[in-house]
Amino acid sequence: METKKTLETGISDFKSIIENNCYFVDKTALIFDFFTHGSYISLMPRPKRFGKTLNLSMIEYFFDKQKANSEKLFSGLEISENKEFCEEHQNKYPVISISFKDVKENNWDDCKENFKELIFDLYEKFDFLATSDELKSTEKMKFEKILSRTASDVQYKFSLMNLSIFLRKHFKNKVIILVDEYDTPIINAFKNTPKPIKSSKGQTSYYEKVISFMQTFLGKAYKGNETNLRKGLITGVMRVARESIFSDWNNFTVYGITSNYFSDKFGFTQTETEEILNYFELSNHKNDIEKWYNGYRFGEIEKIYNPWSIVNYIANHKDGFRTYWVNSSDDSLIKERITEPDIKDKIQDLISGKTIFKTIRENFVFSDFEHNTELLWTLLFHNGFLTYANRTDRNQYELKIPNNELKYVFTDIILDWIKQAFNFNQDLLLITSKHLINNRIKEFERGFKEIISDTLSYFDIAPTKDKNKNVIIPEEQFYHVYTLGLLAVLSYDYAIKSNRESGNGRYDITLIPHDRTKNGVVIEIKSIEKQKETEDNEKFNKRIDKEIDNAIHQMERNKYYKELLAHKIPLEQIIKVPIVFAGKEPYITRSDDQKRSLEAS
Repeated sequence: METKKTLETGISDFKSIIENNCYFVDKTALIFDFFTHGSYISLMPRPKRFGKTLNLSMIEYFFDKQKANSEKLFSGLEISENKEFCEEHQNKYPVISISFKDVKENNWDDCKENFKELIFDLYEKFDFLATSDELKSTEKMKFEKILSRTASDVQYKFSLMNLSIFLRKHFKNKVIILVDEYDTPIINAFKNTPKPIKSSKGQTSYYEKVISFMQTFLGKAYKGNETNLRKGLITGVMRVARESIFSDWNNFTVYGITSNYFSDKFGFTQTETEEILNYFELSNHKNDIEKWYNGYRFGEIEKIYNPWSIVNYIANHKDGFRTYWVNSSDDSLIKERITEPDIKDKIQDLISGKTIFKTIRENFVFSDFEHNTELLWTLLFHNGFLTYANRTDRNQYELKIPNNELKYVFTDIILDWIKQAFNFNQDLLLITSKHLINNRIKEFERGFKEIISDTLSYFDIAPTKDKNKNVIIPEEQFYHVYTLGLLAVLSYDYAIKSNRESGNGRYDITLIPHDRTKNGVVIEIKSIEKQKETEDNEKFNKRIDKEIDNAIHQMERNKYYKELLAHKIPLEQIIKVPIVFAGKEPYITRSDDQKRSLEAS
């Protein structure tokens, strides 16, 4: 009887997965496709945690001459069925594999030391070359300088090419070079370089030094190295251009997110996901899993699941649905830009389920990113925060948030922005939100008033322009975004939707519980003029009550709760909440339901 396979998170070594009897989603067809179809050098950018490192490890174990007799590892996998290819190529080549995923220093000196350490570790794997009869004495001297840590900066830059020469001579066969996460040090250097990245005093910035190193390190190994190189594969998140290490290469092809080639080799397809769910007896969760972790499109394949999130969900499914993927990497570069005034409105549209049309650049130019906010959409797209529904022109795409996991990420970013901008009490927010979903509306109103009072002033929200002539969002839209951001605290237990068609109109905000035994909520937000100096409390109360009634009638007349009914939430569990803002003051219950204590603003 076959032993039940296990599932472990965070393992990206192919051999460990197979030998430890871990569940493996078979991507071995990539080995044949990469070697026979891919160009001389292939760049395959994909978002983080989509299987790039594991795929490179798999390729290394298949081709590497030093990992002889790997047939057992691949037994029963798709590639093993191609007997002729395996006989001709399996364990026949020297393989160089290097990963830059951990090069995240905040200055050039530390980064350079990290580069040197990586190269030392790489050379140490091949220490037998120091005594190889196939190498000249001068070549052995170059090799020894790296191992003794006495090499010059120039020798480190040429070290990858030199190693390919040494290995080709020793093994009398060309080399396969695999490079993982090549862009990590480049992205990190950009984040840690004062702007502008090009110094006005003629000094070379941290970012420029990293670019210079990578241009030579990879460029010399991959371009014009046909004598020693059999095939090359590079992975990363995006193609970094212009300043780029690729600027004068003519022997490589980019197979990115929108390419139809290799489109099913990263991430889990629908079939692969269903198989792993069936294996671990979680197929009954399929529909919710699809909402949470599906939604990516690579090339012509529209249903690609996030593998990191799927594996983590299966391993921790008793804890329910969580945002696993976004907690696995640093995305500060994105988060710094996403709350800029001209970006926030589009993000709000995306959270609401809308699509937006944007130009996506295949080549990312960091120097342009300094002043061109539109490039943020390219960064979000390549990093997996957004996916595309359609391509409308050569570089024009209809973009959307792929799934619930990412929707909550964006909502949390807005919440973080509100926290930083208005410094509200997190504990009070949690208590107030609990009042709302448990239909304690008077208590919710009191807490909501206190949060607003602590964080806003009327002048924060009056329509105006800032010093950069950016239009500050108008009152009602501001209240909408603000309230939506506050409610993000409920996002683990509720699907939070905004400005969606339901019944005969568009509700402002609705909260759909994942647990159908809990209450659903529909919120309609209104904005009226604050109390006038000449207006007594009775007249002001009547004006507020009239607007509260209008909001309630609008929810009833247009049946904004239809989406909740469609999610099997009984009508008696649907809470309808009007919120009327008069200036900065929110009102939810009528004056005859609760005596108001009014103070003129």
